[in-house]
Amino acid sequence: MASTEIYRYLSVNNHHYALDPEDYLVDMTQWSPQIAEALAREEGIELTEEHWEVLRVLRDFYARYEMAPAMRPLVKAVGKALGPNKGRSIHLMRLFPGSPAKVAARLAGLPKPTHCL
Repeated sequence: MASTEIYRYLSVNNHHYALDPEDYLVDMTQWSPQIAEALAREEGIELTEEHWEVLRVLRDFYARYEMAPAMRPLVKAVGKALGPNKGRSIHLMRLFPGSPAKVAARLAGLPKPTHCL
């Protein structure tokens, strides 16, 4: 579950959205594609259709299991949904540099994945 501690606000279209100290949305129900775009810009990522495919897989995963997947389950879920070429760590690292599970979950408006530092 997302932290309720507010660290800062993200401004999108004259609305302000609370973020926790690790820049995850405090209220997941406020997520929108525009919020994903704004968070991605902060990461230096320009979202393409390949990014959106992964974000949709993540949001579907969360809807089913009520948790954001760590890296291994993320790779497996992406592979199952999008095929073996996209279900590879190297593909996810290219799309979401650093920690793909954490970065993608943040952009998808989900809480930080369990077992991610």
